[in-house]
Amino acid sequence: MKAMKVEDIRKLAAEEIRTKIADARDEIMKLRFQQVTGQLTDPSRLKVLRRDIARMETILRETERAAMEGAK
Repeated sequence: MKAMKVEDIRKLAAEEIRTKIADARDEIMKLRFQQVTGQLTDPSRLKVLRRDIARMETILRETERAAMEGAK
């Protein structure tokens, strides 16, 4: 699975982004268990997921800040 693109993330609603963040965190947890047991076949997937989460959280925060600035 490839990394999510910023354009694709921006098209999502805030709740969808939060759901995807939670799903990615769950997947990271599963991959870490696989890593500990020696069953992890693609260790780079952890890096991709961490960066996807960071992208999604950044975009989510940007939209929240834009809404706050618009409310002032």
